[in-house]
Amino acid sequence: MMIPQRRTVLFGAASALLGVPAARAQLTIDMTKPSFEPVPIAIVDFQGDAMGAQMATVIRNNLQNSGLFRSIPPGSFIEKNLGASSQPRFPDWRQVGAAGLVVGSVSSSGGSLKVDFRLWDVIASAQATGLSFTSQAANWRRLSHIISDAIYKRVTGEEGYFDTRVAYVSETGPLNNRVKRIAIMDQDGSNNRYITDGATIAITPRFSPTLQEIVYMAFGENKGPPRVYLQSVDSGRRELMGNFPGMSFAPRFSPDGSRIAMSLSQDGRTNLFEMDVRGRSQRRLTNSSAIDTSPCYSSDGTQIVFNSDRGGSQQLYVMPAGGGGERRISFGEGRYATPVWSPRGDYIAFTKIGGSGFGIGIMRPDGSGERLLANGYLVEGPTWAPNGRVLMFFRQERGGSVGLSAIDVTGRFERRVPTPTDASDPAWSPLIPQ
Repeated sequence: MMIPQRRTVLFGAASALLGVPAARAQLTIDMTKPSFEPVPIAIVDFQGDAMGAQMATVIRNNLQNSGLFRSIPPGSFIEKNLGASSQPRFPDWRQVGAAGLVVGSVSSSGGSLKVDFRLWDVIASAQATGLSFTSQAANWRRLSHIISDAIYKRVTGEEGYFDTRVAYVSETGPLNNRVKRIAIMDQDGSNNRYITDGATIAITPRFSPTLQEIVYMAFGENKGPPRVYLQSVDSGRRELMGNFPGMSFAPRFSPDGSRIAMSLSQDGRTNLFEMDVRGRSQRRLTNSSAIDTSPCYSSDGTQIVFNSDRGGSQQLYVMPAGGGGERRISFGEGRYATPVWSPRGDYIAFTKIGGSGFGIGIMRPDGSGERLLANGYLVEGPTWAPNGRVLMFFRQERGGSVGLSAIDVTGRFERRVPTPTDASDPAWSPLIPQ
């Protein structure tokens, strides 16, 4: 994917141009309060090029789908055709209930695209932030995601997650002969493409936290032993990491991307191992007669959470990254699986299996504060957005199709993520480097 060639923050420059002081704006939201309300925001079609309306639509959808913003319908706007170089009539925007106003201008020439955008605090009658980009015209959708991230950060004080990708397992065909391919798309479902051809079953993609690479497991021809591959998302370069007969789950990267933790079945036992990504050396992390699976590193790389039946039922355990000192952290009714540590380090997400179905939940690393965010006939496989505020997972209702859903950590806002086929086992990328 093309990267913007220039990015400029416009705080002082825009204020000087328009004669408006760059005062501290009041356009904020405190997400620590359980009773917060979405911020009403007006997003005007960007002026100067037909592509501007498409960019505004992407930004509207991103912010609306986050659950933190309420997009005001363009049909209610009083002031029309407002560009990045014009000062808004703030009373008009207060009248339609807007707390924030997004405007922009787009110009294209010879395959290049120049985009200026401003976020105005309507309450304070002041500019909140602004950016300018020059990039290739084909990159317009990604620029829309970057602008969405800038708005999100200015209003919430936290990093956004819109300029990201999601890898998942695309499923087609009859249930008894499923074709499973690894696919990659933008977080909103656009730019979908496949990186495996479906000739063999490919499953459990996992993104590197530092690079745009994924690791996944694919079975050999004629259902031969599984192989683990490392593949670059952009170049398509793929390398074989190893053959691991009996491996339970695909590896997960350490936070620095140098190691992977995985479960291997050897001599009738399933234990956790760690592999050096480049040197391929391995070392054992657990040594028990139980089934230890689904390891995931903490955000600082010092601990690993995993699930194990060593206590008689499938529960979550945490141990130092070097192994030893395992301690159980889940004690609720039912079984726990697929734990994933938040990038913020504050929560562990998991799948919970009980008599009434499945659930997606979170708990603190010491096991306290457990709560379910979503439940259903089958909900499974959580993955975190890089800002630790949103989870994606896959959902299937009884007799229905399998698809992806996203939900925020409050559990208030769930949405379906569009995919061209059935989809399962999502994995969220880090922010794409600029």
